[in-house]
Amino acid sequence: MLTTYTISVFTTNTIGLLNRITIIFTRRRLNIECLTVSETERKGVSRFTIVIRNENREIVEKLVRQIRKITDVLAVFGYLDDEIVFNEIALFKIATPLGSPALDVKTINLDWNAKVVHWGLDYVVVEKNGSEEEINEFYAYLKQWEILEYIKSGRVAVGKTEKGLVEYLPEGNWEIV
Repeated sequence: MLTTYTISVFTTNTIGLLNRITIIFTRRRLNIECLTVSETERKGVSRFTIVIRNENREIVEKLVRQIRKITDVLAVFGYLDDEIVFNEIALFKIATPLGSPALDVKTINLDWNAKVVHWGLDYVVVEKNGSEEEINEFYAYLKQWEILEYIKSGRVAVGKTEKGLVEYLPEGNWEIV
């Protein structure tokens, strides 16, 4: 059975580092389901959040150890879903031409915990935050209207541990952003 793993990689902000990290996945023939990269609370430190699905925990542990060997990598952590708090965001551009079925904004807001973030002349843009499953269910609900565009972010996640990034980074002159 496939298990979802979220790998958090903290790095210096270095050109070409994404390529060096993804090559490790390619060599091991592992597919990256989603990838998100952003700044952290520490200036000059980036966080890669990588989601993979694999049935072999040992392969994932080896992957994490290999990523740790990359020069510009400061710390790497592998998590199961119950060890993190995570979310994704999706944007839906929905056609609303004259004469089409009305969009039920109240249901979207209250039942689906989503919101209309832009009103155009003949379309609206709806934002939905949540798990992959929640976003997929919302997508199925919206199919009754014409979906002009759909985009979903990768996962963003933080560990459920008491410690934060400050305790894990090696000693250094890191500035708080």
